[in-house]
Amino acid sequence: AVKTTSDLFMPVSGKIVAFNPALDENEGDNPGLINEDPYGEGWIIKIEMTDSSQLGTLLDAAAYQELIA
Repeated sequence: AVKTTSDLFMPVSGKIVAFNPALDENEGDNPGLINEDPYGEGWIIKIEMTDSSQLGTLLDAAAYQELIA
């Protein structure tokens, strides 16, 4: 297994209020959850947004698929 770290970029501004302990090498040590269940148990962080109007600039899944097609 390869363990790497990389920067995360958020498309909205905010403050990190929680991180997933299951991904922490000193606690859960299961980084594979990010790939196995990214919308469930594999979440990375939770944030408190500072400007919810930024959500209007995001693409939904269909718009993103069209962009990369």
